[in-house]
Amino acid sequence: MTPSYDVTAIRRSFPALSRTENGRPVAYLDGPGGTQVPQTVIKAMTATLEAGVSNLGGGFGASEDAVRITDEARLAMSNFYNCSPGEVVFGQNMTSLTFAISRAIARTWESGDTIVLTDLDHDANFTPWDMAADDSGVHVRVAGFDPMTGELDPAAVIELIDESTRLVAVCLASNALGTVVDVFAIATAAHEVGALVYVDAVHAGPHRLIDVAALDCDFLVASAYKFFGPHTGILFGKSKHLQDLTAYKVRPAPSDPPAKWETGTQSFESLAGVAAAVEYITSLGEGEGRAGVESAFDVIGRHEQSLGAGFLDGLADLRHVRLYGSPEMSGRRVATFAISVDGVPADEVAKRLGQKGIYVWSGHYYAMNVMDRLGVLDDGGLVRIGFCHYNTPDEVDRVVAALETALL
Repeated sequence: MTPSYDVTAIRRSFPALSRTENGRPVAYLDGPGGTQVPQTVIKAMTATLEAGVSNLGGGFGASEDAVRITDEARLAMSNFYNCSPGEVVFGQNMTSLTFAISRAIARTWESGDTIVLTDLDHDANFTPWDMAADDSGVHVRVAGFDPMTGELDPAAVIELIDESTRLVAVCLASNALGTVVDVFAIATAAHEVGALVYVDAVHAGPHRLIDVAALDCDFLVASAYKFFGPHTGILFGKSKHLQDLTAYKVRPAPSDPPAKWETGTQSFESLAGVAAAVEYITSLGEGEGRAGVESAFDVIGRHEQSLGAGFLDGLADLRHVRLYGSPEMSGRRVATFAISVDGVPADEVAKRLGQKGIYVWSGHYYAMNVMDRLGVLDDGGLVRIGFCHYNTPDEVDRVVAALETALL
């Protein structure tokens, strides 16, 4: 049986959704830059701080609480990623984790090796690898996406992979255009030559079911603040790699994974929030554990597909608004859209929408290569409008109506 979906009830779980701007209810369409947080996550984080929590390794209750919180967060994320808890690593954010892992992997590279990146990626899955390659004297190959469709053909990546390739870094979903990438096809080709595959799933996190086993990636990283949690990064790494690679760490730190990758003291209140965020998502479906996550993303996906289709229908009649990327909701995109408005700079569009209580982003949103390939980087980038599971059809209508009047 398919779970029912009551967006009004869902919205009551999010205190921030009651905010107003200039007397208007706020429509948070800025989810691609960070989603809002349900009360259960806030409560979990607050309760941790109120109860008192100590560092790991102490022979007393508050330290034991820290161990429990960490273990619960690892178990929650193992259900979210479909991996074992021992393959889950926590860090400050996706960018910090990627810099750390890129340096560790780069130690294994030799002269003559190559790596493959894409120009569809957020800069956090480009520059860390580009810098590591430069430090190691390794050649970088960059696969291009189709600027007309916004799609990254797996063949464009695969044709750059050969026996010299040591790593392929790719996104699961573009944070700029909403494009979904066929990671499995790319991973299959990479593994045929012994290359590692590192996946940025930050933007996919709130929208699509993540299954590292099905993707067959070696590493995957996301950020909880993009899926209704706190500002914490979460890395999946295959056990063999986490064990075999040398971590940059201080000498007293654990020598075994996953803890050897977790530099410094973790934010235990944030880890409590991570577990609560996964629990919240699971509550939207039926069942517990991984089954509940799968069920939840089924209903989330159908709601977001409906919102995205409504937005695209509304845009179709707006001749002064240009959409970048696919004009259709399909399995190849999520409900994140990049647009421009004739005669109005992107930052001005965002400002005027904000005055109407409609929150969106403008600029390059760290997807600098995307904007460069689209020819808009030097002109201030684009406007990004994103819908997630707590957005409503009324909010779709509001932003379309504002765009229809050219924001006047």
